[in-house]
Amino acid sequence: MLIRIAQLVTRHPRAILVGALAVALLCGIFGATAASGLKSGGFVSSDAESTQAGELLADNFEGAAPNYILLVDSPEGVDTPAVRARAQAAVDTIRAHPGTTSVQSYWTAPSPAVASALRSTDGNSGLVAVHLDGDETQMQEAAGEISAQVTGTIDGVTIRAGGVAATFNEINEQITHDLAVAEAAAIPLTLIVLILVFGSLVAASLPLLVGLFAIAATLAILRLFTLVTDVSIYAMNLTTALGLALAIDYSLFIVSRFREELAGGLDPRAATVRALQTAGRTVLFSAFTVALSLSAMLVFDLYFLRSFAYSGVAVVVAAAAASVIVLPAALVLLGSRVNALDLRAPLLRLFGRKPAPLGTMIPEQTGWYRLVRQVMRFAVPVSVVIVTLLLALGSPFLSVKFGYPDERVLPETAASRQVGDEVRAEFPRADPGGNTTIVLNGHQDEQSVGAYAARLSEVDDVTGVLSSAGVYVSGSRLAPTPPGMANNTGTYLTVNTSLDPFSPAGGDQLAELRAVPAPAPPLFSGAAAMNEDSLDALADRLPLAALLIVLATFVVLFLFTGSVVLPLKALLLNTLSLTAAFGAMVWIFQDGHFEGLLGFTAVGYLVPTMPILMFCLAFGLSMDYEVFLLSRIREEWLHRRAGRTGGEFAAEDNTASVAVGVARTGRIFTAAAVLMAIVIGALATSQVSFIQLMGLGLTLTVLVDATIIRALLVPALMRLMGPLNWWAPKPLARLHERFGLGEETEPRPAATEPPVRV
Repeated sequence: MLIRIAQLVTRHPRAILVGALAVALLCGIFGATAASGLKSGGFVSSDAESTQAGELLADNFEGAAPNYILLVDSPEGVDTPAVRARAQAAVDTIRAHPGTTSVQSYWTAPSPAVASALRSTDGNSGLVAVHLDGDETQMQEAAGEISAQVTGTIDGVTIRAGGVAATFNEINEQITHDLAVAEAAAIPLTLIVLILVFGSLVAASLPLLVGLFAIAATLAILRLFTLVTDVSIYAMNLTTALGLALAIDYSLFIVSRFREELAGGLDPRAATVRALQTAGRTVLFSAFTVALSLSAMLVFDLYFLRSFAYSGVAVVVAAAAASVIVLPAALVLLGSRVNALDLRAPLLRLFGRKPAPLGTMIPEQTGWYRLVRQVMRFAVPVSVVIVTLLLALGSPFLSVKFGYPDERVLPETAASRQVGDEVRAEFPRADPGGNTTIVLNGHQDEQSVGAYAARLSEVDDVTGVLSSAGVYVSGSRLAPTPPGMANNTGTYLTVNTSLDPFSPAGGDQLAELRAVPAPAPPLFSGAAAMNEDSLDALADRLPLAALLIVLATFVVLFLFTGSVVLPLKALLLNTLSLTAAFGAMVWIFQDGHFEGLLGFTAVGYLVPTMPILMFCLAFGLSMDYEVFLLSRIREEWLHRRAGRTGGEFAAEDNTASVAVGVARTGRIFTAAAVLMAIVIGALATSQVSFIQLMGLGLTLTVLVDATIIRALLVPALMRLMGPLNWWAPKPLARLHERFGLGEETEPRPAATEPPVRV
């Protein structure tokens, strides 16, 4: 297939480039509105009990499930005429909006019990609790429209918007802004690093142009997916960064091999064919492994994760296709001019150093070769020290805790964050984020509901229970029945708590509440219930996702190498490289180290989908470098094997193959890791804390993998295993001979065709 692609590209390079430009323009136009169709939820399954309970509350009980809150405050107090008039005007505006289904406020509450819950403990603030209809996108759009009309400060009265709808509307806006900032910073830095790697401005520009093509394709792909399924807005951050990073990685490999083949005497056509046969094959294998790792997220019943699988796989395909089709067409036309505009040479001459010819290298004379030889001389101590260090760095992950994201993922300057903080502090009985709501569908008997509410109020750290039978605290009925909590469809109860619903204590309390005998089958909603449902959904599917990644990776690497040892080693080392990043994420974002420096708020837990997403992505990216490194090691191994008779191999063959393979690739995959760290690390500048976590975590993983793992631990372990690296049982060896997809071993093609001239 690669030969046919190479033949097509070398015969029609101009047509391919013109077609690529047209595709890029069309993708850019179509994908420009991608953000408008993306959603910011998807953390809880639509079939979860908490979701069903929330839908019953929204449909049958007006005001029971507010998703949008206005905080009205004034230093003069909430009962002044000015505050009352401003609040009433806001209520009227909200009721006039077509997306509103219910409104309750301190100033218009139907009973003293409800009014008391909507008044702050200091008397300076009151709440307007609103339920907005529609799906997540419609709800957030309505929140944005209403907030634009009613928020702000007038005559000393301040109104700010909060609640789920306002929070995720702000997150959407923040992510869109952060993405533009990240790309604006990453692209020029990427060009600088590429110039340092290649020297030639022309060669450095090619990976960046392929990356920009991949970004345009990414946005168009995301827009296309929004037409047929729910796609998370967070996918836009990662997939555009991933598309740029992978496109740069893949094109970096191909351009480097092309320049190497040119330096070896091949003409542009032959060098392009050889680059595709070798580096192009590696790119396809790498893309395949990354796509398989990302596709494992399809097993989860959360569209937050599934959307990364949809868009991530498509982005990998786009980056790989651009690298093996569009880039080679440019290389054929450029020929030796790919080395033009050498910007490193003047700098080297300034420091009295003679620049080496571009694209040339003798592996045995490189620092990488000498380093790897030294590492393999001390393979046992190097392996022990590195494995111990990585396990120690990963040890904080043993104490990881998980929780559902709320407005605290935003910076303190965000309005919804400020509202959430004040509601938690001043409205203990009206916090929709902390309360647990229990729906007794179809049950209306007040006596049994009252007994149930009294039992619920006796659970530790419950500060009160509101039900159709009254308000209960520690088993005592303190107030008459609040109106609206029961109708012909059933009854609901609101349980107030002093605990963080996402803390271990909050989870234990939820279990105690579930254990209280109910007069009818209860449905639990609220933050603690949603958190439990989300964790259960992830835990149920996590083993399957991990198994799929392991099996797929093992099979692909076996087909690539013909060995059963190397795939097992790769799986072990990839997992080991992730331990350090996971430990760092717990130490930083859960425990709060560097909280002030990075500008996030540590809440004592991590968003549970982040480690899964990071695992799938980082595992695929680690395989990217593993495949690239093994391809050159195996190429050298096959070359040495071809020179031996009788199938005998010396231990030195393995050692030399590893040293030469690392020497030929070390500079490239280190540069690729730095470039990927720049692109993905730009996400760490986000003002949304779990996007920041993901960017920093993936950056650490990539850097650790490309330096400590590939440059030190892989050579050490391959030296210890010797020729066993390449072992496979005879039946599997025969299978690989028939179906294997590894490098071809025929000699380099001769330059039989004249170079293309422009």
